[in-house]
Amino acid sequence: MTDTNGLLAGKAVMITGASSGIGEAAARLFAAEGASVLLMARREDVLGRIVQEIRDAGGRAAFSTGDVADAGDVQRAVDATREHFGALDAAFNNAGFAGADLSPLHQLDQDVFDRTMDVNVRGTWNCLRSQIPVMLDAGKGAIVNTSSTAAMVATGAPVPYVAAKHAVLGMTRAAAAEYAAHGIRINTLVVGTTRTEMIEHAVEAHPELEQLFVARQMQKRMADPAEIAQAALWLCSDRASFSTGTALAVDGGLTSN
Repeated sequence: MTDTNGLLAGKAVMITGASSGIGEAAARLFAAEGASVLLMARREDVLGRIVQEIRDAGGRAAFSTGDVADAGDVQRAVDATREHFGALDAAFNNAGFAGADLSPLHQLDQDVFDRTMDVNVRGTWNCLRSQIPVMLDAGKGAIVNTSSTAAMVATGAPVPYVAAKHAVLGMTRAAAAEYAAHGIRINTLVVGTTRTEMIEHAVEAHPELEQLFVARQMQKRMADPAEIAQAALWLCSDRASFSTGTALAVDGGLTSN
């Protein structure tokens, strides 16, 4: 059931990468905490099912299919949020891509680099460019970008992914500085290894990764997507009113080692 006194009660929130993993968990949690959620991802059938389940539970949800690497798709999702719910109060820019190819840099296909940069960097850029004007008009807003421990250290992930997540962190900090005076808070989550569809595919292809992923963490386990969603919930809420430009670690202690 939707909580009319929840952390996001009365807010309209756009969530990308919402068809699985952290994005799906956030969609369900945010709706339960009172938000009206607009889900964006590429898989229409999956989005339709999640939206219907949220509605069946008493929440408010809609979806807009598209690829965050396509600026037009992102703009349509922003417009859809306003059309369905009358506002865009917060955004969780969560869509990401790593790929399962762990080849050394000189052996990686160019396509791997291009897709990694397109989704993680261009995708975040596209979201910010479409979301910020709406929030400027409102004089307020909160944006959370999903980064990674790969934004802080060389984790062993493919080089393009490490580079892309460094870029997401830098983009977040620079944008936060530009728009703080306009009432817009922009933060990022430094996410540790989480049992998402993307990670499960990587482990299936390379079983040895199961232990390697958590070896450097204080907590020797992967996160559940719902644990990451809880951190995004707080940053999107008014309870995080004095947090902007921050890189909030939700990583089992990896970046504290």
